[in-house]
Amino acid sequence: MDGMLDGIQILAPAKVNIGLNVYPKREDGFHNIESIFQTVKLYDKLTVFPIPEKNVCKVDCLELELPKENTLTLTYKAFCALTGCDSGVKVNLEKHIPSGAGLGGGSSDAAYFLKALAELNGIFLDENLADKVASKVGSDVFFFLHAEENEQKNACAIVTGRGEFVKKIDSRNDLYFLLVFPEVCVSTKDAYGLLDNSYCEGNFTSCPKLTELEDIYRRPLKDWTFANSFTSVLLQKYPVIGEALGDVKKSGAVWADMSGSGATVFGVFDDRKNALEAFTLLKKRWTHCVLA
Repeated sequence: MDGMLDGIQILAPAKVNIGLNVYPKREDGFHNIESIFQTVKLYDKLTVFPIPEKNVCKVDCLELELPKENTLTLTYKAFCALTGCDSGVKVNLEKHIPSGAGLGGGSSDAAYFLKALAELNGIFLDENLADKVASKVGSDVFFFLHAEENEQKNACAIVTGRGEFVKKIDSRNDLYFLLVFPEVCVSTKDAYGLLDNSYCEGNFTSCPKLTELEDIYRRPLKDWTFANSFTSVLLQKYPVIGEALGDVKKSGAVWADMSGSGATVFGVFDDRKNALEAFTLLKKRWTHCVLA
């Protein structure tokens, strides 16, 4: 986070899900999950300025037309309600993380905006305040608030519950991620609806046990056995996701799957040269392809 004369500039990273086990819907409508979240080097940039108006949060974003109520305005509303602050802010959001991509872009923006709000207002952002705000905004926000970056700017955690339980683990620094974004936007709500229907039909994806996740993560990539509960149901509705996943696998990725509830697919490499060669190959077909 960089302080400015009249504002704060901050980078909000994307994340990928290395494996995602989704349990059937709870009585409260949420789903328990078990997953490893890892940040990747793809960022949105937020510049947060104080403005004279009270109780106002203005958001400008050239790359994407945001709904009037979005993760940033929800964060501002929750922060003000919990702290009593009424200072107005303007946010310039430079989007690089695609929307509806399963990369947690909106949640990351919310988490890092919250950190900026606390700094601008001279308020210590303790875990209690952070979690109360996150609970009003979105489940993935918890990870971005609590995960700690190492010297290589990587953060990693085992995430459970509906996303509110974040157990930090040491991130590997020998992994190279290649992301492909098919030209399809998948809403989280729709993805969970498809998954719930699949569960009603008795279709379940076999995923590793929670106690095995970190051990598998430490293994050589060729020995990874992670799985994503969403992948099979999303591939049925959106064949282009399967095409992208197939191309990533053919490019030489040692392990590949979809991230979150889609639609991003990603390959993991243990050699940077191989990752670069795959990126050069894939960007000829896929416009939105990032080595992260």
